[in-house]
Amino acid sequence: MNVAVIFDVDGVLVRTDEAHYQSWQSVMDDAGIAFDRSVNRHLLGVSRRASLTIILEAAGQSLDEQTQAKLAEEKNRRFQAFLQTLTPQDVLPGALELIQALRTKSIPIAAGSSSRNARYILDRTELLPLFDALVDGNDIQRSKPDPEVFLKCAGLLDLPPSVCVVIEDAPAGIEAARAAGMRVIAVGDGAHTPSPDGIFSDLKSVTVDMLLELARNPSSRL
Repeated sequence: MNVAVIFDVDGVLVRTDEAHYQSWQSVMDDAGIAFDRSVNRHLLGVSRRASLTIILEAAGQSLDEQTQAKLAEEKNRRFQAFLQTLTPQDVLPGALELIQALRTKSIPIAAGSSSRNARYILDRTELLPLFDALVDGNDIQRSKPDPEVFLKCAGLLDLPPSVCVVIEDAPAGIEAARAAGMRVIAVGDGAHTPSPDGIFSDLKSVTVDMLLELARNPSSRL
């Protein structure tokens, strides 16, 4: 069956978005740099260093490379402390059920994330063994909205981008999927982006048949 599904991780499969925000907020508070949820909205699906660039631009701040590296590393340290508390209970509603349904039908699935912590997140929540491929921030040179992460997923699955359906929650991820030539549906916060092929509040409403329809019919929308 020449169809594949690629999942983003943060905010699609696992509850981590609030931890990302709180980690950035505490680091920026300590550094005396303005940061709030309105800025945080632009960080969804974006790498750590790219996120810091967005924060500094929004705050009108300019820092040397060494200071930026220290701030990014401290943010990651605080975020990783949260990750150590993750359990399978942190998997978002409908995610495990959809993954299991796809596996039952032998549909290849991959995880594509700009985060360098994606493998650890999937391992902590016991989702990692269910995936046929994983590409994360350790494997790419350019983070979303660049399509590199999704194109590498397709390559690992040995399938063309045109038969891949991406599930995303972030505008940057939706843009990346579009640039990769893939169909894409939005869940959660991604529903605010007008360009996906389907919009859902969470994965509980997404079925295998819907994903197959998108992959097989270029003109379909959900």
